[in-house]
Amino acid sequence: MRTTPAEGMNDFLPRETEIRDRLMEQIVKSYRSYGFTKITTPIVESIENLDNSDGGDNLKLIFRVMKRGQKLENALQSGDPGELCDLGLRYDLTLPLVRYYSNNRTKLPDPFKCIQIDRAYRAERPQKGRSREFVQCDIDVIGSDSLDSEVELITVTAETLLSIGISDFTVRINDRRALRSVIESAGFDPADADSVCITIDKLDKIAADGVRAELLEKGFAQNAVEALMSILAGGVTADDLEKYADPAVAEGVKYVIGKSTELADGKYGIKYDVTLVRGQGYYTGAVFEIESPAFGGTIAGGGRYDGLIGRFTGENVPAVGFSIGFERIFSILAGGEAGGGRKKIALLYDEGQIAEALKFSASLRDGADVTLVKKKKKLGKQFGQLEAQGFSEARFLGEPDNVKVLGQNQ
Repeated sequence: MRTTPAEGMNDFLPRETEIRDRLMEQIVKSYRSYGFTKITTPIVESIENLDNSDGGDNLKLIFRVMKRGQKLENALQSGDPGELCDLGLRYDLTLPLVRYYSNNRTKLPDPFKCIQIDRAYRAERPQKGRSREFVQCDIDVIGSDSLDSEVELITVTAETLLSIGISDFTVRINDRRALRSVIESAGFDPADADSVCITIDKLDKIAADGVRAELLEKGFAQNAVEALMSILAGGVTADDLEKYADPAVAEGVKYVIGKSTELADGKYGIKYDVTLVRGQGYYTGAVFEIESPAFGGTIAGGGRYDGLIGRFTGENVPAVGFSIGFERIFSILAGGEAGGGRKKIALLYDEGQIAEALKFSASLRDGADVTLVKKKKKLGKQFGQLEAQGFSEARFLGEPDNVKVLGQNQ
């Protein structure tokens, strides 16, 4: 029997779990302070829903769940591999939210501002900073087509990052429609724009030469490829969009950037990036990401996905969301205190004193977490162990004036 977790999954020690819980609590607290409400959905979704969610390359990474019992036997006898699975693990929290909203919309406010903080799963090659099981922290606004929703989500997400001690970051903003207009202006057929976007999305990984080579490998005309690369190399500002995009789209981008910059007030950066794509195919308008040098890349991302709910309901319901990548943030903050937390006291007692210890500990729990610990003979070693576990002080039952202040959290 193996003692290690499945590949791409992680165990977390008590100290790590404490930091993770504290981070999540602070994120939820920040989200709720802006009027968002929390929901919960299952980690398992219908494979039909997942396969038709337009999640881009994520559709290749779905953990598929085989049918059970007689249904599996029938599927095996059919000889059709497509019949083997009926469920899958969610690869993000957007598709579950869309299904949830479609099923419960008559009971929900309009617009619906919601929080999801939960696990998602992708069957990709595990590597540093990328696991098969991970936590996402989402906020979404469903039912509003106003650009104020984009501004609100950007601001709330940025302020939430500030609240957990992350300050060096920039919000990058684009609009899928604007990027498509730039692509078409270079001479590409509108029907090919999505394929071109997929390649542009790799710009930070394969650089300009790699993008050029891949576009040519896909069979696109060289003059169109060179025209596009020239436009991207020269840089496109939000003001430049008037030369390429529909005026309403161009004005919308400038509105979101202007309002977000005003609200940032210098605490973090806001910039337009015409090359920003976001991998999911369901995005229909604005897209945004937050990048931080301290975290080596993107720590949050999202955008508008107005067409996704209509696949369930047949109605055009606007929606936009923003997600913080919890694992990347935790990987850096795990070495620190992640915003403090409640004081931890170890109450040391002798064998046979458990009842007295439990009674006395109640007087210490106002503003502190108290753990009952049997006193050992070698107190010096025990104090070192308690300090390593995050305790700030040790007290002794029956000795109210005997308080050992530990090194951590002093």
